[in-house]
Amino acid sequence: MKKKILIVEDDMTIQTQLQTLLAGNGYEALAVTDFSRTVSQVRDFAPHLVILDIRLPESNGFEICSQIRTFSEIPIVFVTSSNTDMDELSSIMLGGDAFITKPYNTAILLAKIAALLKRAYPSGQTEVFTWKKAALHLESSTIEYNGQKAELTKNELKILYYLFRNAGKICPRNDIVDFLWDNQLYVDDNALSVNITRIRDKLAAIGLTDFIRTKHRQGYLL
Repeated sequence: MKKKILIVEDDMTIQTQLQTLLAGNGYEALAVTDFSRTVSQVRDFAPHLVILDIRLPESNGFEICSQIRTFSEIPIVFVTSSNTDMDELSSIMLGGDAFITKPYNTAILLAKIAALLKRAYPSGQTEVFTWKKAALHLESSTIEYNGQKAELTKNELKILYYLFRNAGKICPRNDIVDFLWDNQLYVDDNALSVNITRIRDKLAAIGLTDFIRTKHRQGYLL
């Protein structure tokens, strides 16, 4: 299945170039035309990744990124002509996953997109992992047990994917953090614990209690 990418760019020339580039590299690309409905189009199109300009007609990219982050953890790539450290820092703090300045190198842009998609949607020949009658569905980002399902955020899916892939083994916290985040400088040490707590709550809601065990000073274990 083709990965879907939403382009939020008001320069029609760049917009067309991006659509052609992405389509030529196997992606399904859609460009926003009504910038007053950008967030609604994110919900409707359900893209796997968003390419987002900062300077836009109706709203700026930072505001849009903040709104998207209230309901989705999809990767967001800022592509902008504004080349300042403050803009780059703002994009990181608001939940952006990459920052590329114009004029951009298409090879670098494609490489960043591919890397983000690979990390956000880990997949291989097996799209469903099972352990102790629980099934982790990568494509739909859900976990199922006894006919009940729970929806997962991007990070929750990645944590469970890592644990399922190493089921029966102790997974050190640092290894999970390295898998989740490229730069640990921006990661609060409590971030992983918060995500694990949220996962456990979702698992308990579908009848999976004590599914993730904590090994004191070692890590986590399915």
